[in-house]
Amino acid sequence: MAAWDLTVIVEELGPEAPPLKVSVTSELHIGGVILKIVEKTQIKKDWSDHGLWWEQKKLWVLRAAWSLDKCGIHADARLNFMPQHKPLRLGLPNGATVLLSASFSAPVFRCVVGLCQILNIRHPEELSLLRPLEEKKKKKVKSQETVYDITGASVTSGSMLTLANGMPAHFAQSAEYEAVYKILSVSQPAPAPETIAKTFRPANIVEKAQVNGRWLDSSRSLLQQEINENDMLQLRFKYFTFHDMTPKHDAVRLTQLFEQARWAILLEEIDCTEEEMMLFAALQYHIGKVSLTEPQMTSSPAMDDLDSALQCLELKLDEESGSGADMLDTMTPAPELHDYLKIFRPKKLTLKGYKQFWFTFKDTSISYYKSKEESLREPIQQMNLKGCEVTPDVSIAGQKFCIKLLIPESDGMNEVYLRCENEQQYSKWMAACRLASKGKTLADSSYSSEVESIESFLAMQRTNPGTASAQTDESINTHSLVSPRYQKKYKPKQLTPRILESYQNVAQLSLTEAIQKFLQIWQGLPDFGVAYFVVKFKGCRKDEVLGIANNRLIRIDLSVGDVVKTWRYNTMKQWNVNWDIRQVRIEFNGNVNIAFSCVTADCKIVHEYIGGYIFMSTRSRELSNTLNEELFHKLTGGHEAL
Repeated sequence: MAAWDLTVIVEELGPEAPPLKVSVTSELHIGGVILKIVEKTQIKKDWSDHGLWWEQKKLWVLRAAWSLDKCGIHADARLNFMPQHKPLRLGLPNGATVLLSASFSAPVFRCVVGLCQILNIRHPEELSLLRPLEEKKKKKVKSQETVYDITGASVTSGSMLTLANGMPAHFAQSAEYEAVYKILSVSQPAPAPETIAKTFRPANIVEKAQVNGRWLDSSRSLLQQEINENDMLQLRFKYFTFHDMTPKHDAVRLTQLFEQARWAILLEEIDCTEEEMMLFAALQYHIGKVSLTEPQMTSSPAMDDLDSALQCLELKLDEESGSGADMLDTMTPAPELHDYLKIFRPKKLTLKGYKQFWFTFKDTSISYYKSKEESLREPIQQMNLKGCEVTPDVSIAGQKFCIKLLIPESDGMNEVYLRCENEQQYSKWMAACRLASKGKTLADSSYSSEVESIESFLAMQRTNPGTASAQTDESINTHSLVSPRYQKKYKPKQLTPRILESYQNVAQLSLTEAIQKFLQIWQGLPDFGVAYFVVKFKGCRKDEVLGIANNRLIRIDLSVGDVVKTWRYNTMKQWNVNWDIRQVRIEFNGNVNIAFSCVTADCKIVHEYIGGYIFMSTRSRELSNTLNEELFHKLTGGHEAL
């Protein structure tokens, strides 16, 4: 075989050094090439993390047994011999920036697994990396941003080692690392109003959609996506299905999730009512107060035992549900709800407001009749709520308890408002509607807990004017706790009593309970966990918005912001991408086919979102520690990942 010279740039020799010329043959394998490069440098060091990067093709050449010929490398190739792990600046949800060692050669999915292992965050599949917003070119003012260097904190074993105080072993190496762990695992003081004002706030749904165009591709490496050493990226929760969350093991995960939720509310990335905003402000104020005195998140041993016992019971019931549960169903009649409610249909061309009817709720359907006596006859209308959108429209102060339903029909969405008389009636019917939208009936075991959770949420919004007026707190910085809209609307002295009124209802909660309550209310908001994309549906001229949630796809009219159609993942037969014309195609049950091209993001990001949520639904309790990376790439990668 004829020998020829291969040009290799070796990072270790410095930027000024000329490239090495290594004499090779086409049959020589990559491992042999690396050996020749190392011998030629004459530097004695551990080269095990080094690999070959092929600049022209944007490819890592890492298969040591493959020959140069098999890799397609000829004399015109220029290779870089460099470490696969390099420092990366990582912006966390709580605003802290850490410098740590990241893999620049592994797919981003595996790179995030490594980063989360260092940061002690379980279930890394829920997170991913975002490119930061490009800041407008200002006068050269260097921001004095603190970067916490933890490049030396390497996780030695495969599992996360924790010490008696709940801190991972690699953070206990020095006082500096311990301080960084505290920043990661304890919620930070409320941000200054100036910080909130300066931070980018999406003004409309198109700007919300543009954010999702910045996600990195999970199936390609950092270097392939032109991310270089010491570059800045943001680590964020991407998939809003949080699996197996326990305060004992998840101090960092819970804190960072709370911070991401807090900023989503402060920057109005997710809409909430004024009463909800006051409750969020009260919880933030309480969490800030309690963090100073009770810095460690705890969960009582009794609760842990109860949790594990309930999990075992749940698994057993799942296994046995075939025989015993069916018998039980036939013996006990399915529960129903009956009551007088008021209904209003905004889409009907009528000037009349709410009208009262006798309603029954059975299985996943609502029927209504002129009166209770008529309920043995045919209903005026029956509405199946499976797959519908359920939105609360509640004002405790105004004694308004409405449920807004968007029910999918063949020609779009049927909009219906139900009005309840009081909190108790609202809690029961709202819980029933929420379960029915997921395809569950009133017989489902979660119905009573859903009712309780709605009742407790309403109770928190109730004000106790007598107690609030007795307490004033001068140190409360109200404009750090609410979004700019309410900063403009109310002066601090107007906000303080309202926040303190809500605070009376949460003041008894522990730190862990307060954070969990904040997250629970955040997850109950109508727009929770929806990622928006501007798309063009096949056959339509105008741009529309596609919302991707953990269980459904939502088609939204861009001009008025109304939901046009909802499709649930469990009715989806298949989805794929035509990579030549960059078009996503989805087929649903009942011969429903949709196709669209993406305007504000690459179609790979949309494809990955849908596949990612389907991957999340495959996780089960007993497999909570094993991560099937191959399945993730199969579902999210398309042909490019194979």
